Amino acid sequence: MTTETSLLESMRALADPTRLRIMRLLASMELAVGELAQVLGQSQPRVSRHVKILCDSQLAERRREGAWVFLRAGGRTGAPLTSAVMQLLAQAEGTDAAFAAECTQDRAHLGAIRTARQAHSLDYFARFAGQWDRLRSLHIADGPVEAALSEMLGADMLEPAAIGRLLDVGTGTGRMAEVFAQAATHVTALDRSPDMLRLARTRLQNLPAGKLDLVQGDFAQLPFAAASFDTVLFHQVLHYAVAPEAVLAEAARVTAPGGRIAIVDFAAHEREDLRSQHAHARLGFADAQIAALFAQAGFDPLAERALAGKELIVKLWTAKRRPSSQTEPKAP
Repeated sequence: MTTETSLLESMRALADPTRLRIMRLLASMELAVGELAQVLGQSQPRVSRHVKILCDSQLAERRREGAWVFLRAGGRTGAPLTSAVMQLLAQAEGTDAAFAAECTQDRAHLGAIRTARQAHSLDYFARFAGQWDRLRSLHIADGPVEAALSEMLGADMLEPAAIGRLLDVGTGTGRMAEVFAQAATHVTALDRSPDMLRLARTRLQNLPAGKLDLVQGDFAQLPFAAASFDTVLFHQVLHYAVAPEAVLAEAARVTAPGGRIAIVDFAAHEREDLRSQHAHARLGFADAQIAALFAQAGFDPLAERALAGKELIVKLWTAKRRPSSQTEPKAP
């Protein structure tokens, strides 16, 4: 598609009041098609038709998470044009009273969406609270771990340059993405579970729309281009890996040369019940194991820290990605 054709298609796509409202809503947050229908007060088939037109013109793009389809502004090829459209619509809201009234009403309806997401989150936590509380009772509280990790990554300075482009692998409820969002230029939160992504979406829904990507995917086959991130984080995730060497090879592939990896996990232990009841594939890691995994994947160790206090010891390891001219990750 030529630039001229793309521009014409985009202008045609915007020649409808509902699609203008959709684009303005997407400036606030990523929304499921059903959620858009609820906000706009229109049928889902009708909204789906509008969504198709916006996506065909590259002003928006769909992303599937399990049975849900989410919509966000722009795609990789249409991003510059989408950014210009978003700026134009923001200015239009400031000068066109009728359009401003519609946008204000639409954003008010977003409150119902946020409330529904929060209700789902509370219900999920209520169902699994006992199981998670039993696991938490075995190790130190989250606060000291988060503080130590922030210090090790320089994120306690709250400067975006400290973290750069962050990939939070196995984001779960999105807590780590939330902790490091202010110190990152952009956050990508990845999880295999659509349910977990819905929890993360609730926690992170107040972040600026352009700062966060929520992506469904597997840590053994990351759906990203090489050298896409400056910091890659595995927080209590690596123990689920049957082949951690393959997972770290993938992490190395998407980490920019000079970028960093951080692993938070348990020190080696003998709690077999975590394997049988919580699906842990690995009963923690010894320092020598992590050092070998780093070396094989093309990382040089930076620092490590142990946080004891209860039966399980929480360990933090960080490393730096070697320049590709020096070492390529070895095949697992």
